[in-house]
Amino acid sequence: MEQMTRQTETRNTKQESNIVQRIIGVIFGVIEILLAFRLVFKLLGANPTNGFVQGIYNITQPFVGIFEGIFSRVTTSGAETTAVFEPATLIAMVVVALIAWIVLKLMTPRSSTRVERTEYTEQDNQKK
Repeated sequence: MEQMTRQTETRNTKQESNIVQRIIGVIFGVIEILLAFRLVFKLLGANPTNGFVQGIYNITQPFVGIFEGIFSRVTTSGAETTAVFEPATLIAMVVVALIAWIVLKLMTPRSSTRVERTEYTEQDNQKK
């Protein structure tokens, strides 16, 4: 009579929450939102002397300034406002999003499943 015992053990390693990854994601998200505000304000011809609008322009200028001059601005004048399409802001948004994606991808811990199989064989050599 031959007895065979099989044992399979499965261990799962799960991702741990990463506070630093969340903080960096929030920082990049805030930058993207500020750039989106800048783009919309420029497109709608917001008053640049308004404190809030001026603050958004001042905060986002370091991100947009790098890309100014790649394409020319498109300006349309209305009765009361002057709308400006600023391609540098759009380029800055794309570049910041790509940098955020790369940084967060590099910080993502790897998760995997490890399966261990152990086989035990017992033989009974008794004759009946």
